[in-house]
Amino acid sequence: MTNDSNRSRDDLGRRVAHRRIELGLTRPQLAERAGMALGYIDYLEHNPPNLSRAALNRLADALHTSPDSLLGAGFEEPAGSASTRIPDPRLCSLDSQECMELIGKGGVGRIAFTVAGDTAPTVLPVNFLIAGNGVVFRTAAHGMIAEHAIGIDVCFETDRLDGATSEGWSVLITGRARAVRDTAELSALRATAPVRPWAAGKRDLLVMIVPTKITGRRVLGGHP
Repeated sequence: MTNDSNRSRDDLGRRVAHRRIELGLTRPQLAERAGMALGYIDYLEHNPPNLSRAALNRLADALHTSPDSLLGAGFEEPAGSASTRIPDPRLCSLDSQECMELIGKGGVGRIAFTVAGDTAPTVLPVNFLIAGNGVVFRTAAHGMIAEHAIGIDVCFETDRLDGATSEGWSVLITGRARAVRDTAELSALRATAPVRPWAAGKRDLLVMIVPTKITGRRVLGGHP
């Protein structure tokens, strides 16, 4: 077995758990959907599984995804790099409520801001959660965001792309970024929106973007 195959098998359980949580399913619910024993679902989420193709297909169907996605196919390729597989794609606008529902579980987004003297905006990725109607993330107290984005209007973008179906959506938020310093608000946000950055290092400054404008777009397949 190649190294890539080994890595795909090792990561399968992690992808299954991530997708299950993303859909809001419990392990018993997934086990029932996939026609598998609960103990086996628990095992494969924590150990490198050795699934048959039929079992992998059942699991993918239960998680509303593809077997290739669970195996991490295309992970090294840039999102959306393949040509569209939809002959007649449709682009539709999303209202603010739909946008907030799509990003309600948080994830990874990008904050864009202009540094004084620069001719182009700086764009940086952040892990975020939604608290109330605001976007919350943590950053370094003396980093680029803290030094140049606090107290000004910024843009925040996040999206989801499905390479298997050539569909996806994006949400763009404009608003003012502010550092959260009030003790009571900090305590409440740490309890309700415990965002954890992927990046290493001390990132204790909690930042909130309160939207003044929310727009979104979705690409869908054409009519049958």
